[in-house]
Amino acid sequence: MFSVKPMKPTFKSYLPPIQSDVKKTIEPPIKKLEPNLLPGEIVVNEVNFVRKCISAESSQDDLWGKLICTNFKVSFIPQDDPPKQKFKLSHILLGEDDIPLTCLEQVVTVNDAKGKKKVLGSNQKLKFNPTELILYCKDLRIIRFCFHEAGPESAKKVCLAIAHYSHPADLQLLFGFEYHGRRYHESKGDRVNGSKPRGRLQTPIFDCSSDWDREIKRTGASEWRVCSINESYAISPSLPEYIVVPVSLTDQNLKQYSSSFTDQRIPLWCWNHINGSALVRMASINDPLQQKKIDQRVFTAITKSHPLHIEVIVSELDKWLPGIQDIQSAFVKIRNICVIDPFEETEERWLSAVENSRWLEYVRAFLKHSAEIVYHLDARNTSVILQEEEDRDLNCVVSSLVQLMLDPHYRSLTGFQSLVQKEWVMAGHRFLDRCNHLKKSDNKESPLFMLFLDCVWQMMNQYPAAFEITEFYLTALSDSMWIPLFSTFLFNSPKQRAQHLMDFAKNKAIPQVEDQVLYFPPVWNWSLQFSSKDQTLFNNPMYVGKGAACVHNGEVKSFTRTKKSFSFTLKGTSTLRNGLNGGEDELTRQGSLVSPLRPDFSPLKDESPSERFFRDWFSRPADQQGSLIPLLMPSHLALWKLFFLRWVPEACIVKGGPITAYHAISQLVDEIEILQNQLRQYKGPSPGKITPARPSRPPSDQRRMYFSTSSPNDPPTLPDFLTSSFPYTTAGNLCRRSIYGTPISKFLNGAKTWLSTETLANDTV
Repeated sequence: MFSVKPMKPTFKSYLPPIQSDVKKTIEPPIKKLEPNLLPGEIVVNEVNFVRKCISAESSQDDLWGKLICTNFKVSFIPQDDPPKQKFKLSHILLGEDDIPLTCLEQVVTVNDAKGKKKVLGSNQKLKFNPTELILYCKDLRIIRFCFHEAGPESAKKVCLAIAHYSHPADLQLLFGFEYHGRRYHESKGDRVNGSKPRGRLQTPIFDCSSDWDREIKRTGASEWRVCSINESYAISPSLPEYIVVPVSLTDQNLKQYSSSFTDQRIPLWCWNHINGSALVRMASINDPLQQKKIDQRVFTAITKSHPLHIEVIVSELDKWLPGIQDIQSAFVKIRNICVIDPFEETEERWLSAVENSRWLEYVRAFLKHSAEIVYHLDARNTSVILQEEEDRDLNCVVSSLVQLMLDPHYRSLTGFQSLVQKEWVMAGHRFLDRCNHLKKSDNKESPLFMLFLDCVWQMMNQYPAAFEITEFYLTALSDSMWIPLFSTFLFNSPKQRAQHLMDFAKNKAIPQVEDQVLYFPPVWNWSLQFSSKDQTLFNNPMYVGKGAACVHNGEVKSFTRTKKSFSFTLKGTSTLRNGLNGGEDELTRQGSLVSPLRPDFSPLKDESPSERFFRDWFSRPADQQGSLIPLLMPSHLALWKLFFLRWVPEACIVKGGPITAYHAISQLVDEIEILQNQLRQYKGPSPGKITPARPSRPPSDQRRMYFSTSSPNDPPTLPDFLTSSFPYTTAGNLCRRSIYGTPISKFLNGAKTWLSTETLANDTV
């Protein structure tokens, strides 16, 4: 045998030998994505490696992360932390990528490979593995998630979980009941002797007689009284326990008449004018044989409550205003135009589509009818009864608008909230059905409260100094309808609210002596949603309150604007009407409250008393703390852009929109308040004594304005974060399928003139 020598290794390493004392490099662990959960909130299902679509054109800016479904919300947790912004609206209950389950309008699953799409409901099966999930939200957001890298079964399970939990079978399955039950028991140590006061909540709830008593005294309704015949809802299940009725009507009379009214809704007092006229609302009388008798008794009692005993008039809203289904149809159309449908080729077509939706037409109709009621109350000194078949829908809108126009108290923050509480919540508006929280009453769904908020915005847009609240406040209030943690928008009536909260208290072992406001608060406790800083966005810097403050010789004084009295005698030849030149209102349209006027506002032939009243009113400068009547020509009404277009990227204007004026005025008001603070502290120089410097700025948590004044050394430039959608962001909201070129873009790209699409396509020059 031959012995084989082992071959020598030919590879030579030039790397240094590994040192035993060098520590091994440890790779950082993958970020664990955990949701922020509220008390009582549990994770139902989740899926990893989900892509949230940010742009419809490319996936370059899309976010990767985890999609989670809880018993409260749909939450997306991005893998990478978003960049911090200096000014960013921070919701205490919801993250930037969170959607409450009650806010979901439709849950749509898509399989792009098979070309299948399905709208999911509760307890439905899904026969294909979804590659996409599209969530259509009631606040007009559209969110899309892709599951191409996620596990197909996990994606299917999370889609089915979202669909199931967004369709609760019972009202008490809404997350608010679980949340407040857990929160109540966790805060037991904060209460003294088993209870605690309502805290900083200044808005009256009108669930006790004292709230109504104060309202009677505030309005001077001396011929009206608080009646308790509906305690424990013994008469009507939809009226509050305490109502205000004429002094001349006895409890026995009311009990006798109640059976003849729809749902036993006897006439309900709303408000009293300083001249003694009253605004009353009531349901229809369902017994024709008793109608004449009851009408005479009720009308006589209301007439007696007037100091001049002027006969009452009745306004039947069902005959003059659109119904709830018409309003719902108009809202669906304008929502699709603003959010879903692609932009038209010309602005005229888009504006025509908005007009054809009839939404602004209905807004105008309610404002116009409310202004006519103002005429009867204010000019004719006549009490008015608003009558609707059930007194729970149209009456809520009109009664609220009339009081906003006549009473400046309701234009303050606390006053506006008390108005909504009184005329909507306690008057029995069907929020549960009209908002369709349980997804069971599609035929009853109607955005009446949204219509009311749009009407309020139209008045704010015309009289920006008359309201303490801002359009952000109105938007936040509309968004709060879809957060099921507040009792304000969850129930159809005070009785339903009381019954469910009583059952809830029993199930959660809460003592019956506890105040319901404590364990299931109304939406008016804004500190549960926003920080003190963010709540300053509710404050209107231009608001003219009851008295404008001034400082004289170190003392704060105030002056009150005198209220103008309206008469049919014309004085002066002013050429301004509510800040507008007279010539701008010369072209009137059919049905407008503003009659054709000559420059000197002289009377017209065959002019009715109401036309003379409105002509006289509009000929004078508006008193921000007096009666307000909106201009109602179609050209005076505008689309509420912050609500309808806040999620649309194409409509977002960088450093533009009303927020730029709000920013500048807020800084000016903040600077004025600093100067006033300095004047209050200034006592003048003393001989031979140096006055120490005092702080000129109040603490940050006491500032009234969101934007503070800049330093004299800083340039007066707009921040980069300001857009027309502020404080909302359009990122991640896929509102449109595609973007078409508008005439201005075609013009900038070389088109010679404003031509149609076909002409531009065939133009070869």
